[in-house]
Amino acid sequence: MDVDGASIPRAQVALGGDPDKHQSEFLTGRRRYMQQFNELYYQRLQTLKPFVQHHAQNKWGHQGRKQPIQLTPKVLNVEGPEPTYIIGSVFIDSPAKPSTLEQVEKTHWISEPEAPGKYRVDGEAVYLEDESGRIRLVGKAIDDATLASGVVAAVMGSETADGSFEVVDMCFAGMPAQPARAFDDSQDKFVALVSGLGATAEQPVTLEMQLLAEFLAGSVGDQRRGAQIVQTVVLGSTMRLTAPPLGHTEDARANDRAPAQQLVRAVDAYLADIAATMPLTLLPGSGDPADVSLPQQPLPPSLFAQCHAFSGFRTRTNPAYFEIDGTLVLGTSGQNVDDLWHYARRGETPCQLAAQTLQWRHVAPTAPDTLWCYPFTEHDPFVVRTAPHVYAVGNQCAFDVGAAEGTDGQLTRLIMVPAFAQTQSIVLLNLRSLECSLVRIDAL
Repeated sequence: MDVDGASIPRAQVALGGDPDKHQSEFLTGRRRYMQQFNELYYQRLQTLKPFVQHHAQNKWGHQGRKQPIQLTPKVLNVEGPEPTYIIGSVFIDSPAKPSTLEQVEKTHWISEPEAPGKYRVDGEAVYLEDESGRIRLVGKAIDDATLASGVVAAVMGSETADGSFEVVDMCFAGMPAQPARAFDDSQDKFVALVSGLGATAEQPVTLEMQLLAEFLAGSVGDQRRGAQIVQTVVLGSTMRLTAPPLGHTEDARANDRAPAQQLVRAVDAYLADIAATMPLTLLPGSGDPADVSLPQQPLPPSLFAQCHAFSGFRTRTNPAYFEIDGTLVLGTSGQNVDDLWHYARRGETPCQLAAQTLQWRHVAPTAPDTLWCYPFTEHDPFVVRTAPHVYAVGNQCAFDVGAAEGTDGQLTRLIMVPAFAQTQSIVLLNLRSLECSLVRIDAL
């Protein structure tokens, strides 16, 4: 919609001085897979254990209690029925969890396997592990808890006659410190959150995608609101590359790169039209030309020659931290929350699961157990060291918003961004108020 026959100047936004300031921990450089994953679990436990112990001490060991509960330093040192608490990494052994060997053999299957369902089922066994060994956890508190493999937790209870540990309560690391937000409160500025464009070789740019580009440019819909959109963030799954034929890796069709190359060029041209009007941040995701293991590395600059002609175009890792106008954003393409859904037992929503990752202080606890990741040895980059102001999760079935609150006043806006190819919808985030609104492009 035109206003007075003239275009409205677009609002400006500060992107932060150092574009790589928040993503160095997710960059892996040249990947080598000769190392084992035990070092990653060790680094995770050593990093999070002090925070978990601090919360456990405040909750159970405070001297104001009639009987303060004492920490047993090693899980294998638990003895007798006296109440105590222990700290370690959760491991869920379930017959419903996928087999790693079957995943490796996937390219040799004649037909696709059934999609995995819930991992927490009857017959599962939940353990707590540390460097000394593991102990089985039992009790209603465990059966009812929102838990996943890889979570570092403190559990309070006592040993049973059969050597298990009956849990009556538990606690986690909690949210980390959060920086103050330095933002412009003089006007409304919006960030467009997009995910799951799902461009294919058969139809690289759909009509809905073209309408989206025109909406972001301000030529379709409310021009005043369009001028307030200061940046677009694409949270992965921009493309849907065709997998090689199953069971026929030597098939010539698997080596025909022309359709993929044409798709990449078309997507580059499409995104360049958006990058010409505002800063554009692009994360990789499922279906994109990127390694499937988290953290997915930034998509190569050579794939987006037209986009890189614009200084505001930036490719990021998945997950990624980035700063927009003084607001710290944590964005993912959604694989971490999708995998947690398999562990949910009480109908938890994706928004609730995302909130739980902040309370666990870990964005992808199920990696590497049921979520592929790189075997880091020096640190665990998925540990949440700073609480973001916004946590955006892409490629979800539906739009949802929520909030995660910490014990020291931390407050994070949670946003579930729907996949565009299925919903024709995007989310507008108000940088001043952190309020969100859903925009259906097919309804403009």
